[in-house]
Amino acid sequence: MHLARRLWTAFEPIHAATYFAPESREAYEAIGLRGYWRGYFAGRAAAFGRVGPEPVIAAFYGFAPSMVRRALPSIWDLASPEEALRARENGVTAALGRVLGDADVTEATAVLEAAVGRLDLAGRVLAAAHAALPTPDEPLARLWHAAGVLREHRGDGHVAALVAHDVDGCESLVLRASLDIPREVLQPYRGWTDEEWDAATGRLAARGVLGSRELLDSVEAATDAAALRAWADADTDRALAVLEPLARACAGVIPAQSPLGLPTR
Repeated sequence: MHLARRLWTAFEPIHAATYFAPESREAYEAIGLRGYWRGYFAGRAAAFGRVGPEPVIAAFYGFAPSMVRRALPSIWDLASPEEALRARENGVTAALGRVLGDADVTEATAVLEAAVGRLDLAGRVLAAAHAALPTPDEPLARLWHAAGVLREHRGDGHVAALVAHDVDGCESLVLRASLDIPREVLQPYRGWTDEEWDAATGRLAARGVLGSRELLDSVEAATDAAALRAWADADTDRALAVLEPLARACAGVIPAQSPLGLPTR
């Protein structure tokens, strides 16, 4: 496994608890954001402020535009971006408290924050928006925030790699479904209709790249290369040593098969 990808698997579960833990959903519901996707779009897009659908369609990439438009901008009539950010932080902090117990996260947080400090945020819109948010005081929230900036940085680079390979949002999911993650896991989570999915399948087939492991590996290699700068001059062996136990604990919150693309347990 490429070093950048192994490091991602060591911090992604820490952040991703926010998408699957019941505490997160309860925190959103408490401010009026009922239904999983209202909380998801409000929490993740709130770093942009009271934004409409177009920037989120661009930044989230793999989501069907119609799915984004069902949530934005109407969610801001239910909760402000500031309220959504507080709910997101409160929910995941409670979840991490349950999952990690009394684990000391001081060194892990320092490792992640040092990596964040090395980031070049040019062209990384989601990472930049989240990096600009205030650093939480609560230790678990601080750990989660740093992991989130890094995962959005990698995600921004992944979008750039897909664009450079001429693979659009729906095509990226169809390609992945043709290789390893089942369609029934990807399509409902990203909102594409059967007609849109079939059209994307046809476009990939016409190019001769449907089911192309070579294409997917090329995209992933570009993603890894673009993510590695954050770890320049870092003691990555030590980083993995302190992060991986936390990641294993948090992985229990995440379904074995999810759209995140994490290695299955």
